[in-house]
Amino acid sequence: MNYVLLMVLISVLALPGSAFSQDTTQHHISYAGTSYELYPTLLIEKPDIPSPLMTQNGIEVVVCFTDDGKYTIIPVTVENGDPLNYKEGLWNGKGRQLDVDSSDFPVLATTGLHSNAELDRTRTITGRSVDEITRTARPEEYSGVGFISHDEDIVSVLKGDNQLVHQLGMTHPTLARPLFHIFNVILNVRNDSERSGIQGVHYNNREIYLRFGGAKGWQESVFDDEILGYWEIEIWRDPDQDELAFLAQQYPNLSAESRADLIRRLSHIHTGEMVPFYIMRYGFYEGHTDYRADPLAVSFIFGLRTIGEIENAFEGHLYDAIVGHHLRDDAPMMPSEEGK
Repeated sequence: MNYVLLMVLISVLALPGSAFSQDTTQHHISYAGTSYELYPTLLIEKPDIPSPLMTQNGIEVVVCFTDDGKYTIIPVTVENGDPLNYKEGLWNGKGRQLDVDSSDFPVLATTGLHSNAELDRTRTITGRSVDEITRTARPEEYSGVGFISHDEDIVSVLKGDNQLVHQLGMTHPTLARPLFHIFNVILNVRNDSERSGIQGVHYNNREIYLRFGGAKGWQESVFDDEILGYWEIEIWRDPDQDELAFLAQQYPNLSAESRADLIRRLSHIHTGEMVPFYIMRYGFYEGHTDYRADPLAVSFIFGLRTIGEIENAFEGHLYDAIVGHHLRDDAPMMPSEEGK
């Protein structure tokens, strides 16, 4: 996909707090008796509120930090908004962020996870054959780097990532939400020429860093839908010393190069705004390409799961889980990197 470099900061969703309220104009919030103005107001001190936070009336906010040490509170509610269609000149909407493809995947719409039996029966998605979607999703078709790798197909990727998410004990909507929060931060600041110097987001007591920018054009979707890509997004956080020590202890047989690769894959995401829509609607994180938002990385970066919980889900095979492609049935097996 042809996006421009963007690094973004993300957080997980907190439970509503009874002390939180927001006025009807949404220019400020109050929490625990203190009133805070929302973006574009910049604050000298970090506001003493959870981030992310959902209000009693369903408004979601995150605390962002700037490159000059200031803070701002940005509303990032995940919702179906006005159309977002770059081809039609509709740039100011949010798009349909809550839509799930219930026609093709009723189990996904009901449970937040795919049924393997349902995926095995899938021959079309949004009216397009899975063969056509697979062909156009490969590198050098709809995009240079592609949406899936040459040894994957669309169903193998949906099944493979569904298994990863199941092992994590999570659902696709839960993993889409923090990525939508990041995208909604971008939507709030996109018309600010300086973009308020946003450097990152406080999310689940973690500092997540970001940079973002737009492309010269837009990326077409491989599905028969309205989803388009314009923003390029990179999201990362620095693992702490305890997390690094834990990985070193759990994987002593990994070479230094492979351990560094594991850490990078867990703590860094390079993607675009199509992916949260894809995750919510189809359970599609993209295959093993440069724009993949791996569910393990989303869980780690945004604090949805601790490194110990992620490791427990894969019992000594974390590196293989994050490196291994979701092979199509006729693809040759790729050698394991573990133990190198």
